[in-house]
Amino acid sequence: MSVWAALPVFLVLGLAAGVFAGLLGIGGGLVLVAALAALLPHLGVPPEAAMHAALATALATVMFTATASARAHHRRGSVLWPAVRVLVPGMVAGGIAGSLIATAVPGEALRWFVAGYCVLAAAQLTFGRQKVATGGDTVPRGPLLWVASVVIGAVSAVVGIGGGSMTVPLLVGRGVAPVRAVGTSSACGVFIGISAAAGYALNGPEGALPAGGIGYVYLPAAACIAAASVLAAPWGTRLAHRVSPLMLRRIFAVFLLLVAVSLAV
Repeated sequence: MSVWAALPVFLVLGLAAGVFAGLLGIGGGLVLVAALAALLPHLGVPPEAAMHAALATALATVMFTATASARAHHRRGSVLWPAVRVLVPGMVAGGIAGSLIATAVPGEALRWFVAGYCVLAAAQLTFGRQKVATGGDTVPRGPLLWVASVVIGAVSAVVGIGGGSMTVPLLVGRGVAPVRAVGTSSACGVFIGISAAAGYALNGPEGALPAGGIGYVYLPAAACIAAASVLAAPWGTRLAHRVSPLMLRRIFAVFLLLVAVSLAV
């Protein structure tokens, strides 16, 4: 398959990633990983590098998708910027560390790790207790929050996401209103995407991908997906302000289970 033949698929993936980014604050990464892992070998990516390339390419698009989502949420006043400033340093450190770890792990192990992560996150959203938000302006602080931000950055780099499936429950559990947690998570996802994608690009072996690859980042796919996702992210943001918090959690949980199944089979 040529890159031109795959262009419509990349555009559809970008539209889906953008909607989910705006709706759920996930940066669109989980929409992309399973699809790219299956598609990239048909574009000349060696099978043993397909999972690494899928993760890296998804993260390269996250920075653009999350930026569009964060801007849309910011216009609606749903980004808690003081919380972003608290979380981002640890997330960047974790994103760099996670990408370094992932480049040293076999692709098959990464695939099962991502699938398992999706199942655990879906279970947490379905069965975890949710605190009542106290007005939506609570700014979480403390040393444990910094530790959590490093873990979120590292895990996000290993599973190819913007961290929303962890950041949103963390913020809601600390008293932030769900829609503001989604907006804040989108802003944090920008920095996770930049740091993790840079790690994959700089630490991928030379010649790991065909022409158009930098390290493990496959630029033709990343560019097409990013362009479409940036256009679609505001659609998801409008939906996020119309859907109830409980419905958002249910949508997210079902979505994660579908991704886990697609990776497993």
